[in-house]
Amino acid sequence: MNKRWNYQLVTGGLWGVFMTAFNVFFEIKDKPLAQQLASSNFYIRAVVFILVGIFVLGYFNWKAKVKREQEQK
Repeated sequence: MNKRWNYQLVTGGLWGVFMTAFNVFFEIKDKPLAQQLASSNFYIRAVVFILVGIFVLGYFNWKAKVKREQEQK
């Protein structure tokens, strides 16, 4: 796997997991954790967050990183 995809998987994946956990804790007042985990909506949102993190956020972060590295040279 090349450096770009590795970077995108790590940064975007972590963002997706963080956002999923944040949403769980935000909704814990309305729904208990077990009820949230039993819902298919939870897993759909988790997959969407992770995919958006990897492909969108990871891509833009990679482009910004490459630009910063080129400016330093």
